[in-house]
Amino acid sequence: MDINILKNNDINVSSGIEILGDIDTYNDILKEFADNFKERLSKIEKYKNTSDMENYAIEVHAMKGDSKYLGFTKLADLALNHQLKSQDGDIDYINNNYSELITEANRVYKVINEYLNS
Repeated sequence: MDINILKNNDINVSSGIEILGDIDTYNDILKEFADNFKERLSKIEKYKNTSDMENYAIEVHAMKGDSKYLGFTKLADLALNHQLKSQDGDIDYINNNYSELITEANRVYKVINEYLNS
């Protein structure tokens, strides 16, 4: 696997390795993130569409945590904003900023898959 694929796409690999300990653990967690990605996004969309802010907050919190540990800085920041706004019940913020969150999540997912298949 070519680590430069991640580094060249704004993934802070060094912070992830610092937190997780080594590249093998990082890769294992990265693969787990990718394996669960579609299910997580499906849940996030479902909870947004049903205005279930409690469960939406739980899912974006999980995304934020994984993103932080793996060095997806922008995705972690976006997920944090969604978490806080959903905890406040601010469905307008969620609806108005949802596409930015999903676009970044999909970008990260694409980069992960490119890396894992390199």
